Amino acid sequence: MPITDTQELFVHELCEVYDAEHRFIEGQQEMVENATDENLRSAVQEHLEQTREHASNVERVFANLGVEAQRETNEVARGLVSEAQEGIQEAQSAALRDCAIVAAVIKVEHFEMGSYRSLVTAAHLMGRSEAEQLLRRNMDQEERTAKLAESTSEQLLRKAMKEEGQEPEEGIVEKAKDTLTGQ
Repeated sequence: MPITDTQELFVHELCEVYDAEHRFIEGQQEMVENATDENLRSAVQEHLEQTREHASNVERVFANLGVEAQRETNEVARGLVSEAQEGIQEAQSAALRDCAIVAAVIKVEHFEMGSYRSLVTAAHLMGRSEAEQLLRRNMDQEERTAKLAESTSEQLLRKAMKEEGQEPEEGIVEKAKDTLTGQ
């Protein structure tokens, strides 16, 4: 379907983020079922409830625009969920499965933050303050979840390494960041 103006682009992006939220609801349900670390399971369960709220907020944005809420396939979201499922299935221990789950959560949250930042900017520039507020609420929750997942990741990796008989290096996350950024 051709997109001929910024309003149509905004609605198109909204349809895709709506699809993404629904896909992530399904993916998070599987994560809750497979997580063995109680803190991880609890955090994913809590975010699952937030994700349902995010989908509801997007529905309210559609209503605010006078447009019927509909999903448009979000290929990135589909890929992220598929990759998460693959990681869960291939992990050969509970600790590795938890690591795969938290890694998937981090990837999803960063994708969602980018999606919502774009939508918040568009809503602001279009003068859609109610839509902007609802989308910003979703974005803020995604940012908080990403920070929580990132802090949980190191703890779960340490646990998995100890189960494998490896001693984690201190500052391993910082070293990995330095290696990736070349700094």
